[in-house]
Amino acid sequence: MSPRRNPWVGIGFDAWRLGIEASGVIAQRTLKLAAGGSSARAEALRMVSEKVDAGVALQRLALTGGLGVTPAATAARTLAHYRRKVRANSRRLAKT
Repeated sequence: MSPRRNPWVGIGFDAWRLGIEASGVIAQRTLKLAAGGSSARAEALRMVSEKVDAGVALQRLALTGGLGVTPAATAARTLAHYRRKVRANSRRLAKT
């Protein structure tokens, strides 16, 4: 199967890109947490609640068929779900 017809090539690239983006958010959050204070406490609480919310939303999508019917579609939509969350955090943390 050629790379153009194999959806897993793109999914692998998307997973790699998500890892790079998540590393950036981890670095931004680490700096914020290291600064301490009420802002750091709020970020720590937000971080945990966002992870729980993102997981619950993904489960809801899975149970309602929102992730597709093939393994490749499910993987791609799962990555897209988390990339949206990571990008939003990156934008928000860059402002502060």
